[in-house]
Amino acid sequence: MSALERGLLPYRLSICGVAELHQYAGRISHILGILDPGSLGPEYRLHHPKAECREFRFYDIVMPEPDKKLPSERDVASILKVGEQLSQMKVEHLLVHCFAGISRSTAAAAILMAQRNPGREGEVFAALADVRPRAWPNAVMINHADRLLQRRGVLAEALRQHQIDVARRFPEVRTLISGVGRGHELPAEFAEGSNRNEPI
Repeated sequence: MSALERGLLPYRLSICGVAELHQYAGRISHILGILDPGSLGPEYRLHHPKAECREFRFYDIVMPEPDKKLPSERDVASILKVGEQLSQMKVEHLLVHCFAGISRSTAAAAILMAQRNPGREGEVFAALADVRPRAWPNAVMINHADRLLQRRGVLAEALRQHQIDVARRFPEVRTLISGVGRGHELPAEFAEGSNRNEPI
C-alpha cells in the first residue's frame, strides 16, 4: 500500500535517483532533491516544467569523513520545514530524489511521513518499503528527525527493524551497503567491512 492509501500523506509520493527523473515527466507537482555539495544538479525544468522544486545539498555519509560534513540537524530541520509548508499547499504528487534513490531520499521521505504521523513509525517504513523496496535510509538523518520530532528512539528503532528486513530479503543490498563503506549498519549476521564511500 502507498503512503496515500495508508493515510500517511494526503498526496502521492514517489522516490527515485537522478537517472530516473525522466520517468516521472509531466506527473509531478513538487520535487524535493538532495545531492552532494558542488555536484551538477539535474535540469528539473526539462522533464518537470510545472513542478515546484526544493533542493538540499549535503553528503550521504553516516560517519565522519575528511572534508565531508555529516547531514546536520539543521538539514533535517529544513526538510521538516518543507513538510510543514507542503501541509499548507495543494500537493498532487511529491517526488523525492537523491543520487541513487536509496539513502538520502528515502530518509527524507520517511521523515516527511513520520512528521505527520506520530505513533505510526512502523507503518512509515512499511509504506517506504512499498514505494522503494530496497530503501536504506540515511541513519544520521533519521536519528536527527527522531530527536526533533521527540519520538524518544521509536523512529530510530523502526529504521533498525526496516534494515533487518531489507538485509534479509535483498542480498544485493547487503553487497551494496558493504561496498560503500556502511557494512557496520548491517545486522550482525550480515556485517562486512569496506573502505569505499560512495553516495547511494
